[in-house]
Amino acid sequence: MSGTFIGMPAFPKAAHKAVHDTTLRANLRHATHTIRDKRAVAVSELDDWAELREAGKQIKDLTLGRLDHYLIQLEESVTAAGGTVHWAADAAEANRIVTKLVKATGESEVVKVKSMATQEIGLNEHLEAEGIAAYETDLAELIVQLGQDRPSHILVPAIHRNRSEIRDIFRDTMGRWGRPAPEGLSDSPAELAEAARLHLREKFLRAKVGISGANFMVAETGTLVVVESEGNGRMCLTLPETLISVVGIEKVVPTWQDLEVFLQTLPRSSTAERMNPYTSMWTGTTDNDGPHTFHLVLLDNGRTDTLADEVGRQALRCIRCSACLNVCPVYERAGGHAYGSVYPGPIGAILTPQLRGTASEVDASLPYASSLCGACYDVCPVAIDIPEVLVHLREKVAEQGGPGHRLEKAAIKAAGWVLDHPSALAMGERAASKTRALHPKKLPGPGARQWTESRDLPEMPAEPFRDWWKKNRT
Repeated sequence: MSGTFIGMPAFPKAAHKAVHDTTLRANLRHATHTIRDKRAVAVSELDDWAELREAGKQIKDLTLGRLDHYLIQLEESVTAAGGTVHWAADAAEANRIVTKLVKATGESEVVKVKSMATQEIGLNEHLEAEGIAAYETDLAELIVQLGQDRPSHILVPAIHRNRSEIRDIFRDTMGRWGRPAPEGLSDSPAELAEAARLHLREKFLRAKVGISGANFMVAETGTLVVVESEGNGRMCLTLPETLISVVGIEKVVPTWQDLEVFLQTLPRSSTAERMNPYTSMWTGTTDNDGPHTFHLVLLDNGRTDTLADEVGRQALRCIRCSACLNVCPVYERAGGHAYGSVYPGPIGAILTPQLRGTASEVDASLPYASSLCGACYDVCPVAIDIPEVLVHLREKVAEQGGPGHRLEKAAIKAAGWVLDHPSALAMGERAASKTRALHPKKLPGPGARQWTESRDLPEMPAEPFRDWWKKNRT
């Protein structure tokens, strides 16, 4: 993944700051509760939701099990339809490919459909360094870009902003990126949307190059699919002369029949809609209809390594609906920025450490950014057992060692020895009871102190249980 977020503090440090931001917490609480309540209603309308969920899981697992076959089939189908396929092993290679393709057109600006894959590789920053302006056209992504911010949610990247903050961003920065915000702009949703529409319209009509991701790729026909709610994606996918799509290799599905399952589960799990307002599909190029040139960049960037992990690979089932974020008590309080990745929330806590590895402090901390309550698994439309993967990744992090883990390992070893020697355990219990008046109310050390700030240590009894038993039961 891109180094854009590397260097951020570990999750506990970042979250500690976030939970004291009352505005952020209010914004997150209102937005996540609204989305998840609507989703519950939309899902309850389908009597066969459980069967659709299981079907989605099995389709994804089948595809991942034969990913090499379906990717080759996809490449053949895209090529036969007039497109060109490029393979990118990592972020650096993907950025080089896209930059070269844009420069070959002679253009110095591109319009973009909301794409987490391009955020993952830091494409906007790379293009800017090469003298190419990349304009986000999704409303929430536009807000993030104009505010020089980072996305904090998979579905609603600007979920941490309220209407007043968005109005101020539009007023202050729109003019530097193109058409300025209208005079007297209020924080009315209708006025904010109209300001964005006017600002983006000139970019849609001028741009010769569009960049997108894709929600799905159909191997049998080489068709790519983008689902969205605003219509900006349709503009970016049809008006430019050249279209470049950067897509993770796990987004392929074998057939159109498989696609049918996800077009039912994705909208209900994400926006609580029965179907997406805009579902755009394209297969290669067609004369006098849409872009003249189409390039597909298939992105690995850690996905093959993730696939090799028998437990962790289920994270690759993810269809980016964000349902897990909206029910997570940790995400609701900490927000997305604390995760240090474009993939926040429960899915980010298992996907990011697998794509990036756990060498950095922030990545090693992500598997612990969860209460393991299991709400994320309950709402996942492809049945990713996120708690299972979190525990699996915690084991991997612990195996790496480090001061805290070495101390824990030593403590567990010592405890094991004591429990294997009853006489030593009995002596320790008696010593603890006799010295109970001297026991502290809080444990020493930063980690233990945080745990006992709001919890009293259990009070030691006057005598050990085994001594009481001997007196009263023998």
